Amino acid sequence: MKLRPATLAAATLMAGIMAALPAIAADHEVRMLNMGEDGQRMVFEPAYLEIEPGDTVTFLATDPSHNSEIIAGMLPEGAEGWKGRINEELTVTFDQEGIYGYKCLPHYGMGMVGIVKVGEAAPNLDDAKAVRHPGQAAKRMAELLDDVDVASN
Repeated sequence: MKLRPATLAAATLMAGIMAALPAIAADHEVRMLNMGEDGQRMVFEPAYLEIEPGDTVTFLATDPSHNSEIIAGMLPEGAEGWKGRINEELTVTFDQEGIYGYKCLPHYGMGMVGIVKVGEAAPNLDDAKAVRHPGQAAKRMAELLDDVDVASN
């Protein structure tokens, strides 16, 4: 099959336009709950997410008295953290690859924590594992970090 110069030019132009278009980012939702589907109290559902750079996560104030905020030491170098207000929905865009650990401030000691893993790499995984957590948060975060290890292998 022989392509005419005009057809070849149009195909090349379309390929260039498609390559220049940004990938469509996804929006993920995390519910802030007093009780999860498994009967566990004070949870984010899902508590572990794997997303792509550019995606957003909307933290939904499903039950009252919750927020979402970054845990100090649990975000990639150069990434911006967040601190949501109690009882308010919050949308966060994740542009940098790595591990983002977050908590509900009022229920942190009760284990209300979560992780967002962005992209394939987890350059800050060792730093995230070194962070200390109070009460039940230590156990739940260790379980979530195990999920990161499994997903990264």
